[in-house]
Amino acid sequence: MILAKQYLDFLQHILDNGQDKSDRTGVGTRSVFGYQMRFDLSEGFPLLTTKKVPFGLIKSELLWFLKGDTNIRYLLENNNHIWDEWAFKRWVESDAYQGPDMTDFGLRADADPEFKKVYQEVKQAFCQRVLEDDDFAREFGELGNVYGKQWRHWETREGDSIDQIANIIDQLKHNPDSRRIILSAWNPEDVPDMALPPCHTMSQFYVQDGKLSCQLYQRSGDAFLGVPFNIASYALLTHLLAREAGLEVGDYVHTFGDAHIYNNHFNQVYEQLSRQPLDLPTLEIGGEGKSIFDLEKDDIKVKGYKAHDAIKAPVAV
Repeated sequence: MILAKQYLDFLQHILDNGQDKSDRTGVGTRSVFGYQMRFDLSEGFPLLTTKKVPFGLIKSELLWFLKGDTNIRYLLENNNHIWDEWAFKRWVESDAYQGPDMTDFGLRADADPEFKKVYQEVKQAFCQRVLEDDDFAREFGELGNVYGKQWRHWETREGDSIDQIANIIDQLKHNPDSRRIILSAWNPEDVPDMALPPCHTMSQFYVQDGKLSCQLYQRSGDAFLGVPFNIASYALLTHLLAREAGLEVGDYVHTFGDAHIYNNHFNQVYEQLSRQPLDLPTLEIGGEGKSIFDLEKDDIKVKGYKAHDAIKAPVAV
């Protein structure tokens, strides 16, 4: 129950103490600066129960990061559409796009049912083309040097490549008391060319009494839609790294810079706050003998997950 209480307290804190601010998307937010939650991973897997969170999407996105991939084709092949909007935006704003006007498509789809239908048809066609057309996928399915690139193939000034995940595993096995077991996604040189600069920018890993803990710093957190995914994703990463290094799991600490609720998510937040939390599920990792880089979706499962119905809300792009 601790996850639900901490997360619901987090939402309530933003409602009660946040400042109303403009933002890049044009939607507007209520925002606080600086907040922290801590979860003991031995008490259950922190997958939200006051609304259903699709764990399959969390698995496939994390495996996508761990593969070093930055193209949405892998995600689409796994029926994962959580990064579509940013690739789609790049396409409709390019000279190659010849379809209906998609200016401010996110806001317009929210307000105009007729436009929303056209937008959904155009986006569906875009996703299908990414799946079927190799050249199109290479050009418009690509998101730039986002998480996977930075995690597995960080480019140095000398033209070499750093595999941060492999380095972290090596340190966890051979130098677990190091204070430098850090994973960074924020590469200032690459930020201008990313479809979405990293929101979860840096995490640090800490070993004590044979248990691996993780602290994430998230510069920007969409409290209603994004944060439940982020909590589960980094909890899962902590489990996978612990397994790889022969460790148990400890705490997951989630630290925010700008934590916000979008102005078009308030009704959804109120609904979620009215719900009673349920018991947390447990995580099972199969694929005996496989490395972290070889695991597939079917190797990772949550058991005993019961949650209230999903609550839909628009994504601000």
